[in-house]
Amino acid sequence: MRKLFGTDGIRGQANLEPLTPHTLTRLGQAIGLQFMRGDHCHRVVIGKDTRLSGYMVESALASGFLSVGMDVALVGPLPTPAVAMLTRSMRADLGVMISASHNPFSDNGIKLFDPDGFKLSDDVEREIESRFESAPFLVNPPYLGQLTYLNDAIGRYVEFVKGSLPRHMNFENLRVVVDCANGSAYRVAPLVLKELGATVIPLSVSPNGQNINDHCGATYPHLMCEAVKKENADVGIAFDGDADRVIFADERGQLIDGDQIMALVAKDWNERGLLKGKAIVATLMSNLGLEQYLAKQGLSLIRTPVGDRYVAEKMRDMGSNIGGEQSGHIILSDYATSGDGLLTALQILMVLVEKKKPASQVMRLFNPLPQILKSVRLAPSLLQLPEIEDIFGKARQKLGKNGRLVVRSSGTEPLIRIMAEGDHKKRTVDIVDSIIVDLTSLSHRAVA
Repeated sequence: MRKLFGTDGIRGQANLEPLTPHTLTRLGQAIGLQFMRGDHCHRVVIGKDTRLSGYMVESALASGFLSVGMDVALVGPLPTPAVAMLTRSMRADLGVMISASHNPFSDNGIKLFDPDGFKLSDDVEREIESRFESAPFLVNPPYLGQLTYLNDAIGRYVEFVKGSLPRHMNFENLRVVVDCANGSAYRVAPLVLKELGATVIPLSVSPNGQNINDHCGATYPHLMCEAVKKENADVGIAFDGDADRVIFADERGQLIDGDQIMALVAKDWNERGLLKGKAIVATLMSNLGLEQYLAKQGLSLIRTPVGDRYVAEKMRDMGSNIGGEQSGHIILSDYATSGDGLLTALQILMVLVEKKKPASQVMRLFNPLPQILKSVRLAPSLLQLPEIEDIFGKARQKLGKNGRLVVRSSGTEPLIRIMAEGDHKKRTVDIVDSIIVDLTSLSHRAVA
């Protein structure tokens, strides 16, 4: 078991353990020593989103890295995938993104990338935790690391994402609403779309350190949907706080989630002979409707545990080039090593331009089965009790052969998440509500 790392790095409330300056400095030392191999000059690239606590976390981590002899390159507010890209392109030993993704501003976190731009494996995270428990090796003054600011980081990322499109491609006839969640994409996303010729209606592009994800962005898409209808836009795009995920709205203001996006990219790439292995990778949470749609196209859906890094690992094992999550983390490995909301958005806009049809006709490829997802704030340890299997077994029996049940503890928050799919929405809702009642009752008995 890992003590610090969850499903997506380290996350918690800022200025509470483990995100205090003292612990963060020690983490920087442990992480730095993990990646210092060979005699070359070692470097870490550090990016962040727009949270107020980012300054504190950045400074503390940087102190830790510098104290063990690792140079630090700060890039400021940039999307998580930009940090992965820069880590790889700069031949750095390590990339660090300071973000709590879709969480409120009071939280923060740390996402780590290896020299190839991939998120770390469970084994490497365990090794870092082991180093964290030991006293660090601090270098003598002549060997301390140096800190620099990479002033052209945003320009490098702009050219990288634009390079994923054919040279002739432009979006001159598209009106696009872009909700940046007052997060890390607030500058780069509108800039890229404008350079590609789109008429951009920007939303949530005025971060103040405390308004990231605050009733905006991918976790609150109502703002984007309404703006699409009001502005008579062709499509809406909404990012989360660190812009590694994206969801869309069609011209009618109706939401398009990550499952539909994966279906669209898979269909387009398959028709163009670009899809590798006749399969895509998704998590247990992706709708059964996606799997059924792909099967009709002669394609397979390979499922993994929840977490985009597990998707990325499976993609590498299989040689797949499309994978992602229903929430909008889409990994297009021909271009990137991690989920990239802006890169995904450009691929979707390119299909819209080429098809010359409304988004509602292009982006909605299948009817999802009724899927109910609810979270309950109970101790995840409940899932280890023997009575649990009886509760879940009865629920699966009620869902029938066409139903699915996935219950898991959140890797980023103290929650138990319950997802059920079934043929009938009301019955599926009732089953999920019944599970919550049973879990709550079990929790009370366990405490008593």
